[in-house]
Amino acid sequence: MNLSNYSEVFPVGKTEAGIRIDKLISVRFPELSRSKWQELIKTGSVTVDGSQIKPSYQVSAGERVEIRVPEDFESESLVPQDLPLEVVYEDSSLIGINKPNSMVVHPGPGHEKDTLANGLIYLYENLPNLPDPTRPGIVHRLDKETSGILVVARTAEVFFDLKDQFKKREVDKEYLALVEGSFDERSGLIDAPVGRSNKDKTRMTVKLGGKDAKTEFWVIEEREDSTLLKVKPVTGRTHQIRVHMNYIDHKIIGDSYYGGPTAERLMLHARQITVKHPEKETDLTLEAPVPEEFKDA
Repeated sequence: MNLSNYSEVFPVGKTEAGIRIDKLISVRFPELSRSKWQELIKTGSVTVDGSQIKPSYQVSAGERVEIRVPEDFESESLVPQDLPLEVVYEDSSLIGINKPNSMVVHPGPGHEKDTLANGLIYLYENLPNLPDPTRPGIVHRLDKETSGILVVARTAEVFFDLKDQFKKREVDKEYLALVEGSFDERSGLIDAPVGRSNKDKTRMTVKLGGKDAKTEFWVIEEREDSTLLKVKPVTGRTHQIRVHMNYIDHKIIGDSYYGGPTAERLMLHARQITVKHPEKETDLTLEAPVPEEFKDA
């Protein structure tokens, strides 16, 4: 359902009293996410008894809610775009994509277009709308700044199969990371819980009470002031590799978000991923070519 230029008026029921307006609207109209409804509420497209309100406003029984979605409003329907996506593997079950650094995986606040998802639906029809229409067949993600291999499911059955593999930690992932400093050891295991920073909720950090997080690493090559590592995240926490490298005082080159040395890009690349093929039931290893920036380094 496209809600562009949509309007409706309805009264708040007795059972809805005390609910936040953004939650009430998103439940009644699930075609848009709660964050999208918050945008519309902030711009005055949703009013209560004729007055503009905040997304946190708690409604009362009998109040009159009016929705007037602008004609030019961009809903969460995904727009196909011809983007430079490098397909490294495909069959009837799944697709392997080499995501470039600086590309967002799926639409979100501030990134409505030019995402991997936009490019996927341009190249492939009938990808499963899971977990929602803006993430067609996308089983896992990489940070915007991270390049490398991503697996995309072509059917709902494959999507759930791969999701289950990730949940059970049966997927083997291998990254390349160029970090600052040198190492005394040739390999190691970082076992430190990761959670959201109390000072900045957009950042992750090692903290007591965080989620279990483990990262293995091996030294590939050392330079005068940096080291190239092979890295395997045992768990899959947000920004896990970046946070763990910061924790052991070997920040990733180009990771300005976590205080790493300046570079033209984040020097983190998802080089390889191994999954059990959902139909063939054999291990399938997909690889993304090593970027030129790593070759130069």
